[in-house]
Amino acid sequence: MRILLRSLLGCLVLGIITSATASAEECLGPITADEALRAEDARYAAQIANDFTAMEKMFGDDLIYIRSSDGGLTDKRAFIESMRSGTVKYRSMKRSDTKVRTYGCLAAITGFFELELTVRGQSLSEQVSFHSLWAKRGQGAQFVSWQSTRVPPKQ
Repeated sequence: MRILLRSLLGCLVLGIITSATASAEECLGPITADEALRAEDARYAAQIANDFTAMEKMFGDDLIYIRSSDGGLTDKRAFIESMRSGTVKYRSMKRSDTKVRTYGCLAAITGFFELELTVRGQSLSEQVSFHSLWAKRGQGAQFVSWQSTRVPPKQ
């Protein structure tokens, strides 16, 4: 009986530990700097056009998006829904001073970013420093992380 109880307890603990951890989808092959930049440009185009089908494919299910407005975290579902609902509408997105570093299947893009958008009916213009992370996966390059910080406009 003790052995049975120990086995059941062991399985229960293992099940709890396994279900409490999150794992990202595995990478598949190396990503190039050009591939990452093309994917980033395609993301901008999809967001400006409200191309939700493209966003669903190119945004990883594990996307973490840290907003420049308040530092809040958003996931893939909430980020896409903010555009689908009309709460956020991207009108123009331009990057400059970009640097790409690749680490096997991951590419980190950093740079300066200017955007024009509408949030809850209010027109906004932002300039930010950003960090974007792309992972090479079975479906191609996927957008998995974004963090941006507002900065004064470039002179």
